Amino acid sequence: MTSPSPIAPGPAREPEPQEPPFSPAPVEELLRLIVKAARAHQMYLPNNPVYRGAIDSLRSGYAGIWAQIDELCLVVTESEIRWYGATVAGEAGVGKSAENLAWLFYKDGVRELKMVKGFEEQEVIKFLEIIQRARKGSADEDDLVTMLWEADFAYLTYKFVDLLQEGGGGSELADGGEPTTPANAGDVQRATQEAVEESRAGGIVNMADFDATLYFLDDREIEYLQEEIKREYQQDLRSNIVGVLLDIFEAQADPEIRSEVLDNIHTLMVYLLTTGHFRGVANLLREAQVALQRASEITADQGQKLTDLPERLSGADALTQLLQALDGSPTLPPQDELVELFDQLRPAALATVFLWLSRIQNEQLRPLLEAAAGRLAGANTAELVRLIQAPEREVSTEAIRRAGALKAQAAVLALGKILNEPDVSRRQTAVQALTEIASPGALQSLERAIEDADRDVRITAVRALTARAYRPVLPRLESAVKGKGVRDADLTEKMAFFEGYGALCGDGGVAHLDSILNGKGFLGRREDPEIRACAAIALGRVGTPKAQAALRKAAAEKDIVVRNAVTRALRGGAAT
Repeated sequence: MTSPSPIAPGPAREPEPQEPPFSPAPVEELLRLIVKAARAHQMYLPNNPVYRGAIDSLRSGYAGIWAQIDELCLVVTESEIRWYGATVAGEAGVGKSAENLAWLFYKDGVRELKMVKGFEEQEVIKFLEIIQRARKGSADEDDLVTMLWEADFAYLTYKFVDLLQEGGGGSELADGGEPTTPANAGDVQRATQEAVEESRAGGIVNMADFDATLYFLDDREIEYLQEEIKREYQQDLRSNIVGVLLDIFEAQADPEIRSEVLDNIHTLMVYLLTTGHFRGVANLLREAQVALQRASEITADQGQKLTDLPERLSGADALTQLLQALDGSPTLPPQDELVELFDQLRPAALATVFLWLSRIQNEQLRPLLEAAAGRLAGANTAELVRLIQAPEREVSTEAIRRAGALKAQAAVLALGKILNEPDVSRRQTAVQALTEIASPGALQSLERAIEDADRDVRITAVRALTARAYRPVLPRLESAVKGKGVRDADLTEKMAFFEGYGALCGDGGVAHLDSILNGKGFLGRREDPEIRACAAIALGRVGTPKAQAALRKAAAEKDIVVRNAVTRALRGGAAT
């Protein structure tokens, strides 16, 4: 990195204006594109189309400039940026704010920027990052000149005045960021050979002279050193830093020291998240909870800050940004890293996870998020029940499904309330969940569902109660079978109700079913064939000798639909 070196002192002033090689308009447009790209860099993620469009436009702007000149030299004043004496950005009287690009550079002493071809491809992103840092920076952070020096640009040079020199005048102009070019491999080899020859000529000891001595390492020792070096380089320094910080927190009871450690821990977690080091985030959260248990004399505020770490990650805003970035990423981090990270989520994350299960596009991420949702739902039943009434439809629907899959009896009351809602699909989902739970309370709620306004909800409820042999529902089924409503239903619903009635009524219902199957009405008319066939199926479900006798009376029935139903019922009763 080339450090700035002062040149001949003198007041900072612009060079004598020369005739520009072309109209300043392209340079003005380039400065506007820099401002626009800097704003996009601040507001959007790199995979966002708006961000990519801004960067592509900026690079195109540079291409037009390089078609005419080889370098672009911009002079910075308090309110303007000039090129060959022409104002290309800012104007006189503009306020001194971070949004004014000229003032942003001027206030920290930068007086000239010079860019050469290749800057737009190699270093423009780094330049935009520095602009963003300078705009957000506080008085305690590095100034813009320091940021430029640390960036070690190869395609950008700058001149600045030292605002901190004695007297505060800032009159001495200095060069910064001397352009560097990669060393030629041949030059490096020649320089190395010359240095070796000089060292030998000067009597410096050469380790090669000791190859055959007793002090030379044997193969086993060399292998050991190589393994140790490999292990050292493979260590995760970020995890080591977490360990050191938490060790300090445990060992030092001084409130100021612990407060500083906690601030560093919070900052480090944000850094690890933004760099995609998810295993490190999981390790930090896990070790922080261990430190909370082991450290002595922890104040309530200190304990709360450590406890807030996983809660901070589980918050809706932070977790949404994380999942959005993962969903849009072409390549995911290693699966075990994501599993470790999701294992650290807290109950507050459950709503966000449920919401993203309906939105996720990355099929590799989906099973990991499903597993995290299952773990959180299973460990936090109270939160799961609360989310059944969530205002977001996707969250509520997923909570209903999860309650059924987990057979959460605590959710029965909340699911029963869903049965009173006007949305048919939500009522159907709630009935399915209650069917899976199948507790006495769940089956009691399903009783009401057999009178639901929707056909599918009624059929699902009847079949669930029939499968569970829930006898308290018999009066409702008997009312439906003896009433006129079921006769207007389609065949599937008729069969569901009659099967349910037959499975629960016993011999007490045989007389009524026999009258439907074999009885005759006024002028010898029989019931509709579908109703008679359903009665035969119900008698088959009863299965008692009395029911079998009623079926045999219809064995010679002429109507093929009824005869087939009777045959199946008799065969089923015999098998039973």
